[in-house]
Amino acid sequence: MFKFLVRPSLLFSKRTTKLKKLIQSKELEFIMEAHNGLSALIVQEAGFKGIWASGLSMSAQLGVRDCNEASWTQLLEVLEFMAERTTIPILMDGDTGFGNYNNARRLVRKLEERGIGGVCFEDKIFPKRNSLGEGAQELANVKEFQNKIKACKDFQRDQDFQIVARCESFIAGWGLDNALERCEAYRNAGVDAVLIHSKKSDFTEIESFLKSWNNRLPVVIVPTNYYTTPTEEFRKLNVSLAIWANHNLRASIKAMQETSKQIFERQNLNGLDNIASVKEVFRLQNEKGLEQDDKKYL
Repeated sequence: MFKFLVRPSLLFSKRTTKLKKLIQSKELEFIMEAHNGLSALIVQEAGFKGIWASGLSMSAQLGVRDCNEASWTQLLEVLEFMAERTTIPILMDGDTGFGNYNNARRLVRKLEERGIGGVCFEDKIFPKRNSLGEGAQELANVKEFQNKIKACKDFQRDQDFQIVARCESFIAGWGLDNALERCEAYRNAGVDAVLIHSKKSDFTEIESFLKSWNNRLPVVIVPTNYYTTPTEEFRKLNVSLAIWANHNLRASIKAMQETSKQIFERQNLNGLDNIASVKEVFRLQNEKGLEQDDKKYL
Protein backbone atom coordinates (compact mmCIF):
# COMPACT_ATOMS: atom_id res chain seq x y z
CA MET A 1 0.00 0.00 0.00
CA PHE A 2 1.24 3.46 -0.88
CA LYS A 3 2.13 5.61 2.12
CA PHE A 4 3.34 9.18 2.34
CA LEU A 5 7.04 9.47 3.06
CA VAL A 6 8.23 10.98 6.29
CA ARG A 7 11.97 10.53 6.00
CA PRO A 8 12.87 9.50 2.46
CA SER A 9 16.59 9.52 3.23
CA LEU A 10 16.02 6.62 5.62
CA LEU A 11 13.31 4.75 3.76
CA PHE A 12 15.03 4.85 0.38
CA SER A 13 18.71 4.98 1.34
CA LYS A 14 19.47 2.19 -1.13
CA ARG A 15 18.38 4.23 -4.16
CA THR A 16 21.83 5.74 -4.28
CA THR A 17 23.35 2.26 -4.32
CA LYS A 18 20.95 1.19 -7.08
CA LEU A 19 21.98 4.16 -9.22
CA LYS A 20 25.65 3.48 -8.52
CA LYS A 21 25.21 -0.10 -9.75
CA LEU A 22 23.47 1.13 -12.91
CA ILE A 23 26.26 3.57 -13.68
CA GLN A 24 29.01 1.06 -12.94
CA SER A 25 27.30 -1.84 -14.71
CA LYS A 26 29.35 -3.69 -17.31
CA GLU A 27 26.19 -3.88 -19.41
CA LEU A 28 24.58 -0.89 -21.15
CA GLU A 29 21.75 0.42 -18.95
CA PHE A 30 18.93 2.86 -19.69
CA ILE A 31 16.97 5.44 -17.72
CA MET A 32 13.87 7.31 -18.87
CA GLU A 33 12.76 10.88 -18.49
CA ALA A 34 10.01 11.90 -16.11
CA HIS A 35 8.90 15.33 -14.94
CA ASN A 36 6.35 14.80 -12.15
CA GLY A 37 5.03 12.12 -9.82
CA LEU A 38 2.65 10.65 -12.39
CA SER A 39 5.20 10.32 -15.20
CA ALA A 40 7.77 8.92 -12.75
CA LEU A 41 5.35 6.16 -11.75
CA ILE A 42 4.60 5.41 -15.42
CA VAL A 43 8.33 5.08 -16.12
CA GLN A 44 8.72 2.66 -13.23
CA GLU A 45 5.71 0.60 -14.32
CA ALA A 46 7.16 0.37 -17.85
CA GLY A 47 10.11 -1.53 -16.38
CA PHE A 48 12.90 1.03 -16.38
CA LYS A 49 15.50 0.70 -13.63
CA GLY A 50 15.94 4.44 -13.18
CA ILE A 51 14.50 7.88 -13.87
CA TRP A 52 16.03 10.97 -15.45
CA ALA A 53 14.51 14.04 -13.81
CA SER A 54 14.99 16.27 -16.84
CA GLY A 55 15.53 19.98 -16.31
CA LEU A 56 13.95 20.72 -19.68
CA SER A 57 10.90 18.62 -18.89
CA MET A 58 10.39 19.83 -15.33
CA SER A 59 10.68 23.47 -16.38
CA ALA A 60 8.41 22.90 -19.40
CA GLN A 61 5.66 21.31 -17.30
CA LEU A 62 5.85 24.42 -15.11
CA GLY A 63 5.45 26.52 -18.27
CA VAL A 64 8.83 28.23 -18.12
CA ARG A 65 12.05 28.13 -20.15
CA ASP A 66 14.98 25.80 -19.53
CA CYS A 67 17.35 28.54 -18.42
CA ASN A 68 16.98 28.38 -14.64
CA GLU A 69 13.71 30.33 -14.61
CA ALA A 70 12.43 27.66 -12.23
CA SER A 71 14.38 27.82 -8.97
CA TRP A 72 16.06 24.77 -7.51
CA THR A 73 13.63 24.77 -4.60
CA GLN A 74 10.69 24.61 -7.03
CA LEU A 75 12.31 21.67 -8.81
CA LEU A 76 13.03 20.05 -5.46
CA GLU A 77 9.31 20.06 -4.74
CA VAL A 78 8.68 18.28 -8.06
CA LEU A 79 11.34 15.72 -7.16
CA GLU A 80 9.69 15.05 -3.80
CA PHE A 81 6.51 13.94 -5.58
CA MET A 82 8.54 11.82 -8.00
CA ALA A 83 10.43 10.08 -5.19
CA GLU A 84 7.23 9.61 -3.19
CA ARG A 85 5.55 7.55 -5.90
CA THR A 86 8.50 5.38 -6.95
CA THR A 87 11.18 3.08 -5.59
CA ILE A 88 13.69 3.14 -8.47
CA PRO A 89 16.57 5.66 -8.36
CA ILE A 90 16.27 9.16 -9.75
CA LEU A 91 19.15 11.04 -11.40
CA MET A 92 18.41 14.75 -11.30
CA ASP A 93 19.39 17.09 -14.09
CA GLY A 94 21.01 19.65 -11.83
CA ASP A 95 21.98 22.12 -14.58
CA THR A 96 25.04 24.06 -13.38
CA GLY A 97 24.25 23.60 -9.70
CA PHE A 98 22.27 26.87 -9.59
CA GLY A 99 25.28 28.99 -8.71
CA ASN A 100 28.77 28.37 -7.38
CA TYR A 101 30.16 25.46 -5.35
CA ASN A 102 28.16 26.44 -2.27
CA ASN A 103 24.81 26.42 -4.09
CA ALA A 104 25.65 23.09 -5.72
CA ARG A 105 26.72 21.34 -2.52
CA ARG A 106 23.62 22.58 -0.70
CA LEU A 107 21.50 21.07 -3.49
CA VAL A 108 23.34 17.76 -3.05
CA ARG A 109 22.50 17.74 0.66
CA LYS A 110 18.82 18.46 0.00
CA LEU A 111 18.65 15.75 -2.68
CA GLU A 112 20.13 13.23 -0.27
CA GLU A 113 17.52 14.15 2.33
CA ARG A 114 14.77 13.38 -0.19
CA GLY A 115 16.09 10.02 -1.30
CA ILE A 116 17.31 11.08 -4.76
CA GLY A 117 19.97 8.78 -6.21
CA GLY A 118 22.26 11.36 -7.75
CA VAL A 119 22.67 14.60 -9.68
CA CYS A 120 24.23 15.61 -12.99
CA PHE A 121 26.00 18.98 -13.20
CA GLU A 122 26.96 20.56 -16.52
CA ASP A 123 30.07 22.67 -17.04
CA LYS A 124 28.34 25.83 -18.21
CA ILE A 125 27.84 29.18 -16.53
CA PHE A 126 24.74 30.10 -14.52
CA PRO A 127 22.09 30.74 -15.77
CA LYS A 128 22.41 27.97 -18.35
CA ARG A 129 20.87 27.64 -21.80
CA ASN A 130 19.51 24.41 -23.21
CA SER A 131 22.22 22.53 -25.09
CA LEU A 132 20.03 21.79 -28.11
CA GLY A 133 19.06 25.42 -28.68
CA GLU A 134 20.45 27.77 -31.30
CA GLY A 135 22.23 30.25 -29.03
CA ALA A 136 25.91 30.33 -28.13
CA GLN A 137 27.00 28.28 -25.11
CA GLU A 138 29.36 29.65 -22.48
CA LEU A 139 31.40 27.06 -20.61
CA ALA A 140 32.63 27.35 -17.05
CA ASN A 141 36.28 27.64 -16.15
CA VAL A 142 37.67 24.09 -15.81
CA LYS A 143 39.27 24.69 -12.39
CA GLU A 144 36.13 26.35 -11.05
CA PHE A 145 33.93 23.46 -12.16
CA GLN A 146 36.46 20.95 -10.86
CA ASN A 147 36.32 22.61 -7.43
CA LYS A 148 32.52 22.59 -7.56
CA ILE A 149 32.64 18.81 -7.97
CA LYS A 150 35.17 18.46 -5.14
CA ALA A 151 32.97 20.53 -2.84
CA CYS A 152 29.92 18.38 -3.62
CA LYS A 153 31.82 15.13 -3.09
CA ASP A 154 33.22 16.42 0.20
CA PHE A 155 29.76 17.54 1.35
CA GLN A 156 27.72 14.43 0.52
CA ARG A 157 26.89 12.15 3.45
CA ASP A 158 25.99 9.00 1.54
CA GLN A 159 29.10 7.76 -0.24
CA ASP A 160 26.94 6.03 -2.85
CA PHE A 161 25.23 9.27 -3.89
CA GLN A 162 26.20 9.73 -7.55
CA ILE A 163 27.58 12.93 -9.04
CA VAL A 164 27.84 12.98 -12.83
CA ALA A 165 29.82 15.68 -14.66
CA ARG A 166 28.27 16.68 -17.96
CA CYS A 167 30.82 17.94 -20.48
CA GLU A 168 29.55 20.46 -23.03
CA SER A 169 32.70 20.86 -25.15
CA PHE A 170 31.06 19.50 -28.29
CA ILE A 171 27.94 21.60 -27.69
CA ALA A 172 30.09 24.74 -27.50
CA GLY A 173 32.12 23.72 -30.56
CA TRP A 174 35.38 23.35 -28.64
CA GLY A 175 36.26 19.90 -29.95
CA LEU A 176 37.56 16.55 -28.79
CA ASP A 177 40.79 17.66 -27.10
CA ASN A 178 38.93 20.11 -24.91
CA ALA A 179 36.34 17.44 -24.02
CA LEU A 180 39.07 14.99 -22.99
CA GLU A 181 40.92 17.65 -20.97
CA ARG A 182 37.77 18.65 -19.13
CA CYS A 183 36.59 15.12 -18.39
CA GLU A 184 40.02 14.13 -17.09
CA ALA A 185 39.94 17.13 -14.75
CA TYR A 186 36.50 16.10 -13.51
CA ARG A 187 37.66 12.52 -13.04
CA ASN A 188 40.54 13.80 -10.89
CA ALA A 189 38.03 15.81 -8.87
CA GLY A 190 36.29 12.58 -7.87
CA VAL A 191 33.21 12.56 -10.10
CA ASP A 192 31.43 9.19 -10.41
CA ALA A 193 30.82 9.37 -14.18
CA VAL A 194 31.04 11.76 -17.10
CA LEU A 195 28.20 12.61 -19.46
CA ILE A 196 29.44 13.57 -22.91
CA HIS A 197 26.89 15.55 -24.92
CA SER A 198 26.47 16.30 -28.62
CA LYS A 199 23.73 17.85 -30.70
CA LYS A 200 24.93 16.37 -33.98
CA SER A 201 22.55 14.04 -35.79
CA ASP A 202 25.27 11.42 -36.13
CA PHE A 203 27.39 9.54 -33.61
CA THR A 204 30.81 10.79 -34.77
CA GLU A 205 31.64 13.16 -31.89
CA ILE A 206 30.56 10.75 -29.20
CA GLU A 207 32.34 7.86 -30.92
CA SER A 208 35.60 9.82 -31.13
CA PHE A 209 35.39 10.66 -27.44
CA LEU A 210 34.65 7.10 -26.35
CA LYS A 211 37.56 5.68 -28.32
CA SER A 212 39.97 8.25 -26.88
CA TRP A 213 38.56 8.11 -23.35
CA ASN A 214 39.25 4.37 -23.14
CA ASN A 215 37.01 3.54 -20.17
CA ARG A 216 38.79 5.73 -17.62
CA LEU A 217 35.43 6.28 -15.92
CA PRO A 218 31.81 5.33 -16.71
CA VAL A 219 30.32 7.34 -19.58
CA VAL A 220 26.72 8.50 -19.86
CA ILE A 221 25.19 9.58 -23.17
CA VAL A 222 22.00 11.33 -24.31
CA PRO A 223 21.14 10.17 -27.86
CA THR A 224 18.33 12.67 -28.43
CA ASN A 225 19.71 13.97 -31.74
CA TYR A 226 21.65 10.91 -32.91
CA TYR A 227 18.73 8.58 -32.19
CA THR A 228 19.16 6.71 -35.49
CA THR A 229 22.44 5.25 -34.24
CA PRO A 230 21.90 1.54 -33.52
CA THR A 231 21.95 0.84 -29.78
CA GLU A 232 24.45 -1.91 -30.41
CA GLU A 233 27.02 0.79 -31.28
CA PHE A 234 26.71 2.14 -27.74
CA ARG A 235 27.37 -1.33 -26.37
CA LYS A 236 30.41 -1.88 -28.57
CA LEU A 237 32.04 1.27 -27.22
CA ASN A 238 31.25 0.43 -23.57
CA VAL A 239 28.73 3.17 -22.84
CA SER A 240 27.54 2.68 -19.27
CA LEU A 241 24.22 4.51 -19.29
CA ALA A 242 21.96 5.96 -21.99
CA ILE A 243 19.32 8.54 -21.12
CA TRP A 244 16.05 8.84 -23.05
CA ALA A 245 15.92 12.46 -22.04
CA ASN A 246 12.66 14.21 -22.93
CA HIS A 247 10.37 11.83 -24.77
CA ASN A 248 7.57 11.51 -22.21
CA LEU A 249 7.24 15.28 -22.13
CA ARG A 250 7.15 15.49 -25.93
CA ALA A 251 4.66 12.63 -26.21
CA SER A 252 2.34 14.24 -23.67
CA ILE A 253 2.51 17.64 -25.40
CA LYS A 254 1.47 16.15 -28.74
CA ALA A 255 -1.32 14.13 -27.12
CA MET A 256 -2.70 17.18 -25.30
CA GLN A 257 -2.49 19.36 -28.40
CA GLU A 258 -4.37 16.83 -30.52
CA THR A 259 -7.01 16.14 -27.86
CA SER A 260 -7.64 19.82 -27.12
CA LYS A 261 -7.88 20.65 -30.84
CA GLN A 262 -10.32 17.81 -31.49
CA ILE A 263 -12.63 18.75 -28.61
CA PHE A 264 -12.54 22.43 -29.56
CA GLU A 265 -13.40 21.73 -33.19
CA ARG A 266 -16.05 19.05 -32.62
CA GLN A 267 -17.60 20.46 -29.45
CA ASN A 268 -18.19 16.93 -28.18
CA LEU A 269 -16.22 14.02 -26.75
CA ASN A 270 -17.01 11.41 -29.39
CA GLY A 271 -14.06 9.56 -30.90
CA LEU A 272 -11.61 10.15 -28.05
CA ASP A 273 -10.32 6.60 -28.17
CA ASN A 274 -6.69 7.27 -27.23
CA ILE A 275 -7.15 8.78 -23.79
CA ALA A 276 -6.84 7.03 -20.45
CA SER A 277 -9.97 6.12 -18.55
CA VAL A 278 -10.82 7.89 -15.32
CA LYS A 279 -10.47 4.48 -13.69
CA GLU A 280 -6.84 4.36 -14.86
CA VAL A 281 -6.22 7.81 -13.40
CA PHE A 282 -7.56 6.60 -10.06
CA ARG A 283 -5.33 3.53 -10.25
CA LEU A 284 -2.22 5.63 -10.85
CA GLN A 285 -3.19 7.88 -7.95
CA ASN A 286 -3.65 4.78 -5.75
CA GLU A 287 -7.22 5.70 -4.89
CA LYS A 288 -7.78 2.14 -3.69
CA GLY A 289 -5.11 2.58 -1.04
CA LEU A 290 -7.01 5.53 0.42
CA GLU A 291 -10.26 3.55 0.37
CA GLN A 292 -8.59 0.80 2.34
CA ASP A 293 -7.21 3.30 4.85
CA ASP A 294 -10.66 4.91 5.18
CA LYS A 295 -12.05 1.56 6.32
CA LYS A 296 -9.28 1.27 8.88
CA TYR A 297 -9.24 4.79 10.27
CA LEU A 298 -12.65 6.38 9.69
